[in-house]
Amino acid sequence: QVQLVESGGGLVQAGGSLKLSCAASGRTFVNYAMGWFRRAPGKEREFVAAISRSGSNTYYADSMKGRFTISRDNAKNTVYLQMNSLQPEDTALYYCAADRTFSSGSLSYTATHYDYWGQGTQVTVSS
Repeated sequence: QVQLVESGGGLVQAGGSLKLSCAASGRTFVNYAMGWFRRAPGKEREFVAAISRSGSNTYYADSMKGRFTISRDNAKNTVYLQMNSLQPEDTALYYCAADRTFSSGSLSYTATHYDYWGQGTQVTVSS
């Protein structure tokens, strides 16, 4: 089992920034690629960003490229999502997820590939 706890959400004005954290406990964090997803009210869950086990590879949804940065600190068992230039359409519940992979460089943008999920942290962007 892997337990994931997100933090760092909150209320921010349009154009502002937030940094989300996801702390992992349980199984060996370095064995998991990590991802961030979000669900806005009335919408389907969508992929935000992913990072490989080693941190050498990252991947972003098109609408997040250039604004969001995913990173990880394997010594701290934590993955981060730095979000800049936030807009009201970024308002959502943000989840982190862990994907057990056997390749240090692989990652996934498909939610069904992920084995463990956190409870989410709310991000609200006011106009």
